[in-house]
Amino acid sequence: MSHPERRGHGDRGSAAVDFALVGALLSLLFAALLQLVLVLHVRNTAIDCAAEGARLGARADRVPADGLARARELLASELPGRVGPRPDDAGVALVQVSGVQAVEVTLTVPLPVLGVLGYAGSTTVRGHAFVEAQPFGGTG
Repeated sequence: MSHPERRGHGDRGSAAVDFALVGALLSLLFAALLQLVLVLHVRNTAIDCAAEGARLGARADRVPADGLARARELLASELPGRVGPRPDDAGVALVQVSGVQAVEVTLTVPLPVLGVLGYAGSTTVRGHAFVEAQPFGGTG
């Protein structure tokens, strides 16, 4: 039979070790989740900027280059700093989508990296909008 004063001595200090192990795991999971949120935010913002630029470039009173300029402007204001597209990483083209002419704005943006986690690459997004027809009797 063990002595009453010796009971529980084998578990002494295990709470600190448990806290350190679980804390490290939770910190790693939180950092990975934060990395995912940052990447998705940048990607979704770039998609929205490309689509908005395509809509402007597809208007009857505009040219596709106007849409590219607007997409770059929006991206620079929404994602300031190193995230905005470089001049050679953006483009605009007239494409056929289901037999209809559309404006396609393409943006390539770097993905944010949080510490050593994450993919230190870039993502390319495209926005499309159908080209508006000139109004009857309009000039253009």
